[in-house]
Amino acid sequence: MPARKKKLQIASGITLLAEVEGQGHAATKADRIIYNMKLWLNRGDEVPMNAIQAEHLPENMIRNVDGEKLVDHRTTLGKREVIAGVERALLGMKAGGYRKIRVSPHLAYREKGLPGLIPENAVLVIEIWLREILPGSAGGVVLPVAVEGQGKGQR
Repeated sequence: MPARKKKLQIASGITLLAEVEGQGHAATKADRIIYNMKLWLNRGDEVPMNAIQAEHLPENMIRNVDGEKLVDHRTTLGKREVIAGVERALLGMKAGGYRKIRVSPHLAYREKGLPGLIPENAVLVIEIWLREILPGSAGGVVLPVAVEGQGKGQR
């Protein structure tokens, strides 16, 4: 399915820029999930979070997609373990789904930023791939997704 290019407000401070729907049930609060993401500053500079994190994580937490290393992040939705903009964008996604969002500073790193990576009060553009909804989650269905040979928007 091609990525949707229509801009749509997901929540106050989160704009959906593109989306590819996954399969199965939609992720809800209390679901345990695995996802990947890439970050850019609104002006277009990529934030090298995956490369920096990959240097310090075991190989089983790294996903190689088209020669690029992406960190497999695990979280339980609703527990505030990730920035608010990412968590809100993950809600409603299905395994294998993709979203590209623009996130206002109040739902990202606020006035503190991340020294050396993200300036204070930065608007971020974030690509998110929901890989799996894990067993024992609220929805209870597991749909692992193959990633080889998938194009832009379907890493």
